[in-house]
This record gives sequence, C-alpha cells and structure tokens, in this order.
Amino acid sequence: MSESPLMAAMFFALHVLIQIALIVRVLLRPHREPASRIAWVVVIITFPVLGILAYILLGETNIGRRRVERMRGVLSRLPDLADAVGADATNLQVDMPQRYAHLFQVGKTVNGFDPIGGNRAHLMQDSNATIASMVADIDAAKDHVHLLFYIWLPDNNGCRVVEALKRAAAHGVTCRAMADGLGSRIIIESEHWQAMREAGVRLASALPIGNPLLRPLKGRIDLRNHRKTVVIDNLITYCGSQNCADPEFRIKAKYAPWVDAMMRFEGPIARQNQYLFASDWEIETGEDISDLLRQPIPPTQPGLPAQVIGTGPTVRYSAMPEMFESLMYTARRELVISTPYYVPDEPMQSGLCASARRGVDTAIIFPARNDSWIVGAASRSYYGDLIAAGVRIFEYQDGLLHTKSLTLDGEVTLIGSANMDRRSFELDYENNILFYDRSLTTDMRQRQESYIAKSKPITVEMVERWTWRRRLWNNSIAMFGPVL
Repeated sequence: MSESPLMAAMFFALHVLIQIALIVRVLLRPHREPASRIAWVVVIITFPVLGILAYILLGETNIGRRRVERMRGVLSRLPDLADAVGADATNLQVDMPQRYAHLFQVGKTVNGFDPIGGNRAHLMQDSNATIASMVADIDAAKDHVHLLFYIWLPDNNGCRVVEALKRAAAHGVTCRAMADGLGSRIIIESEHWQAMREAGVRLASALPIGNPLLRPLKGRIDLRNHRKTVVIDNLITYCGSQNCADPEFRIKAKYAPWVDAMMRFEGPIARQNQYLFASDWEIETGEDISDLLRQPIPPTQPGLPAQVIGTGPTVRYSAMPEMFESLMYTARRELVISTPYYVPDEPMQSGLCASARRGVDTAIIFPARNDSWIVGAASRSYYGDLIAAGVRIFEYQDGLLHTKSLTLDGEVTLIGSANMDRRSFELDYENNILFYDRSLTTDMRQRQESYIAKSKPITVEMVERWTWRRRLWNNSIAMFGPVL
C-alpha cells in the first residue's frame, strides 16, 4: 500500500520535470515569436498530458535531420542559373521602375533567383480551362514533362492529366510526376498511379507518410509539399492555387466549387520553377536531373520580368511573411488581396492596417464558408482591427475562393500557392511568382473584381452585431493560432 503513493509521487515529479524541460525548450527555440512561446507554454501547462504530446508532435518545425542534410547536399550541387543564360542575354534584361527593385531583391534572398525578363504569360479562364491547357501542352511536349501537386484526385480532371502523361510517355517524352504523400494519398493508392508507372511515367511521393506510428520519429507528419508546379520542355510553366482536380472538389463537395486562378508562363521563368522541381525530385528519388538546368536559355523576345519565390521549412525563416509585408509597404495607390486562409503574424496584420491608414485603397477577399472552421474563426478575429484601419473586407459567396493573389498599384502581381497563414509561413513548401506587368496585372485585378462582385462587404456594424459568444470563440481560436 505504501508503494502506491510513492509511485504516484514519482510519476507526478517526472511529469512536472518533463513540463519544465519542454517549457525551457519553448523559450530557447530560435525563430519563435513571443506570442507563439506564450501559446505553447499555456498549452503545456493547461493540458498536462495532451499538451506534452502536442508539443512533441507539432511544437517544432522538424522535417527530419536526414532530410535537411539531403536537401543541403542537393542544393549545393545544383548549378547557378545565371550560368545557363545564353548568348542572347540582352532579351532577358529586366525593365521595370526603380521603385519596385527592392521587392525583387527580397525575392532574391529566398532562393537566389534574379528577376528575369523575356517572358509571356496569360491568366487562365477557370479551373477546367487550366486543365485543358495543361493537357494540350503535355500532348505537345517534345522532351520532358514535370508535374508536382499537393492534391491530385482521381476525378475527371485528375484522370485527364493521368491519360495525357501516359500518352506522352508512350511517345518517348520523359514524364516525371510527383504528388504529396498526404494530400494526394487517394490517387497514390489508386489503380491510376500504378497505370502511369506501367506506362513509363516516373513517379514519386513527396514527403511520404510511411508508418504513421513511426513517422513522427523522422519529423513532423503535417509538414507538406503544398506546391503546384508544372514545367514542360524547360519553356512552359504554370503557377497559381489550383490542384489537379475538378472544381467540384468532391472530397469536400459541400464547399464547392473551388475557385482558383492559374497563370501559364512561357519563357526563361520556367527555368526557375524547374530548379524547384529538380530539388524536390532528387530529394525524394535520388535522381539528379540538374543537367536540365545547365542548358542555355534559347533566344526569346522581350517580355515581362518575373521571379519565382519558393519557400518551405528548409528555406530561410520568415521568407514568405517578409515578401507579403514588403509588398504591403510598397503600395501607394491600391492593394488588393485574395486568400482563403488568413492567420497572420503581428507584423503582417500591422502592415495591412498601415497600408489602409496611409491612404492606400486596401481590400482583402475571403471565402464566406471556409473548409477549415478553425481558420475561419481565427480569420474573423482580425476583422475589427482591419475595418477600423480602413481595410475593405469582402466574403465571397459563390463557393470556396481558393485563389491566392496580390495586386499592387495595378502594376505588380504575386500569384502562387502560399496562403497568408502560419502554415504557409513556416510548415509547407510553397511556390509563387512575382512579376511586373501592367497588362497582366490588369487581368488579375479584373479577376479579383469579379470575386468582389460575388462577395458580401463586411461592415463595422456587422462585426459589432456579433454576439459576445461568437467574439469569444473567434478570439480564443486566434489566440492559439501560433499552435494551430
């Protein structure tokens, strides 16, 4: 009988020591905001057992020591893209106002990519038109096709791409396709994946799950490859928010349609997306395809300057937030943003408010119904301060607005896969393209305006009418944003 209280006391002491050790680790971890430290300390203390498990599984951006070492090795072997510029480099020169040069300098600090001219691009009409264009480009490919999607579904559009890859492989085109091990698990485990392999398509699973019980020992299971990358013949690339799926998105049909925006680029910018794909591919397969990066860039006509910005847990910390904030502080006349997920850090929220306060016409568009109730609640906790600063808020009513876009003064656009939330900032691999072009930015701005036309403006009166229970819920969820 005397052993039982002693054992209980020992377990309690051990538990307290583990809590103290984790709290010390939280306080000593680099690159963590004070709000994040406070949130994790509260979780560890308030939820004694679950808090400890939560921190062990989700508390640190740990993608695995071996993967980090492999990534460093791969990046060290990849060639400098500047060495691949051909003899006709004059057509690749960047022509843009000096007032935007610092934006591309921020972008260069992420991957080392300079902005490069000589590109042509256009905004795709809708999701189905995007897939149709991709299929046509795959059918016309002469040398290689490279695809990477976070979510690839075996639905109509997903299978159209499957069949196009099989046809291209049959014609002797080298096809490499990669999909995230969690987001695309349905197609990876389907007959379509095996059929592509048998047809000669080279396949890889990005960040494979493996044994879910052992996976946490290799790194966080929820760190994902969220990129949507297509590169064809080192010349054509796509960038935007769309996954390889129908807009009806049947795995979450009640939120449909998914409303996305993709751009098709043709020119030297494809080489920078190729660089991201080559690094992702070699990490997962061991195959070195860096020779594609060493090929001289062929002569091209003068065109818009653009720059790829690829971020992730093995890239410089805070790269994506700094890019967003730099764009916000650069705006002088107009700043328009669309994003489905808004859980900002404090500097980003301040940057958006500061934009409106200095007289910039600042607008942000969210989906009215979010597939993540947690993110939806957290996002709305920021509405009051944004509206008070003069930011115009719109909630899109006609489906789930999934487009991640930012237009600046009618001249600069950022489009890609990155959301304005902590997951995109710290945990997921993302790819975006920043470019300067008035005509194409006008097209993106008109698309944003079409979203606003199908949206409900959120007023200060509407926010003030929220019940105290709703405000309590939204603010409580947002408080744990650094954890979630």
